[in-house]
Amino acid sequence: MQLWVEYDGTHKQINVTLAPINVDKPHAPLISLNHDLAPILNKTMYVGFSSSTGSVPTSHCILGWSFKMNGQAQELVLSQLPKLPRVGGKKMSKLLTIGVPVVSVSLIFLAISGVIYAIRRKRKFAELLEDWELEYGPQRFKYKELYIATEGFREKELLRRGGFGKVYKGILPASKTEIAVKRISHESRQGMKEFVAEIMSIGRLRHRNLVPLLGYCRRKGELLLVYDYMPNGSLDKYLYNQPTATLNWGQRFKVIRGVASGLFYLHEEWEQVVVHRDVKASNVLLDRELNGRLGDFGLARLYDHGTDPQTTHIVGTVRYLATEQARSGKATTSTDVFSFVAFLLEVACGRRPIETQGPLQGVILVDWVFSCWKKGNILEARDGNLGTEIISKEVELVLKLGLLCSHSEPSDRPSMRQVVQYLEGDIAFPELSFLGHSSSGLTFAPHEGSDDFAKSYQSSSFTGLSYVESTLLSGGR
Repeated sequence: MQLWVEYDGTHKQINVTLAPINVDKPHAPLISLNHDLAPILNKTMYVGFSSSTGSVPTSHCILGWSFKMNGQAQELVLSQLPKLPRVGGKKMSKLLTIGVPVVSVSLIFLAISGVIYAIRRKRKFAELLEDWELEYGPQRFKYKELYIATEGFREKELLRRGGFGKVYKGILPASKTEIAVKRISHESRQGMKEFVAEIMSIGRLRHRNLVPLLGYCRRKGELLLVYDYMPNGSLDKYLYNQPTATLNWGQRFKVIRGVASGLFYLHEEWEQVVVHRDVKASNVLLDRELNGRLGDFGLARLYDHGTDPQTTHIVGTVRYLATEQARSGKATTSTDVFSFVAFLLEVACGRRPIETQGPLQGVILVDWVFSCWKKGNILEARDGNLGTEIISKEVELVLKLGLLCSHSEPSDRPSMRQVVQYLEGDIAFPELSFLGHSSSGLTFAPHEGSDDFAKSYQSSSFTGLSYVESTLLSGGR
C-alpha cells in the first residue's frame, strides 16, 4: 500500500490518502480533518513510525518514505523499493538493520530543523498586543498580513520616506485591496493607549477629501498605520524640481477646494474637533481622478467642541507652523489655517515655503507674494508652469487668501468655514488695503512709507522664521 499524510499550515487541514502500490495517488483523500497543529509543536520533537498487531501474528514493513516541508514531497520510485522480507526468513532484513536507524536519525534531524524554523518564524511575526487593544480588534491588522501584502517591505514597494517613517505599497492577500502602510518607530510610553485610541477615532473619519485610515498594527519597536492607496501619489511631486507632469490651474484649484473642504469637516463637521497639525503638499495625495485627499494623520489631535486644546510637544514641519504654536506648543484650528496658507501658496506658486537651493535660496514664499501684491501685480507670483491658461480671478483669490490667512493674530484669521465660502464665491472677499506687518508678522493696521514698511516686513519675517526653526530643532520635528 501507499500512504500520503499532508498538512496545510495555511488552511490548518490534514489529509490522509491511501492507495494500492501500483495505483496513482487518488484525487480524494481517505480522511480530511481541519485542525491546527501549531499548539502541538514543541521546541524539541521526535518523529517516527509505530504499529500494532491483532490476534493474528503479522509483520508491518516500511519499504520507503519521502518527507518534505513547505512543498511537495518527492515521489517514490517503486521499482527501486526493496522487496518484502521473507516470512520466517533466517536473516533480518537490511531495511530493519540499516534502513530504519538511518531513517530514524534523519527524521529526528528534520524534525529538530522544522521546530527551529517554526520558532524563528513565530518570533519574526511576533506582535505587541495588550488587553486594552482587544476593543479595537476590527481595525488592528496582523503584522504577518501586512508583511505578505508588501512583499516583506521590499525596497521596490517603497512609495516615499518622511521624517516619521517610510510608506510602502501593498495588496492585502485576502481581499486584494491596495493599501499604503506607514512604518513609524516608537518607544513604549505610558500614553500609547491614548494614542491608539485617537488613531482608532480618526479611523472613523469619512470624507471624500480625506485619505481613509483603515487601521494599525503594533510590533516590537514600531507602529504601522494602514491607509487606502492613492495611485497618483503626493501633490508635491507635481510642483517642485522640474516635474515630469504638472497640473493645470483647473486641477490645482479643484485640489485646493477639496483640501479646504476636508479641513472644514475636521474642524467643524465631525463629532470632535480634529487638528491635523501637518497640512502640506506632500501630505495631500491624489486619487485616480486627481482629487486632492488630505492624509497622514499620525500627528493629528482631537478635542471636544467648545473646549480648549491641551498644550503638547511642538510637532509638525518647519515653515508650516504658526508663530503662536512654536511659542505655546498648542495646536488649534487656527494653526491648521496657518499651515493651509503655506499649502495654498505652494500650489499656486509652485514653490516651497522657503527655497532651500538655487538662485532663490532663502526666499520666503509669503514675502514674495506680499511684495508682488505691494507692487500691484500679485499674479506675478503664480507658478510659471501654469502659462497663460489660467482664470486670473481664481489665482488672485488664492494668493490673497494666502496673505489673509497669514495674519499674526489667530483670532483674525478666517475659519475653514469662511475659507470654503471664499473659494466657492459664497461671500465677498475682504479688503486687504490695510494689510501691514509688525514684529509678530502680518497684521491689519495703517502704516506709512511703503519702502520702509517693505524693509521692516522682510526683516521681521526672517526673524520670526528663525525663532520657529530654532524652537523646532530643539524640541520637535
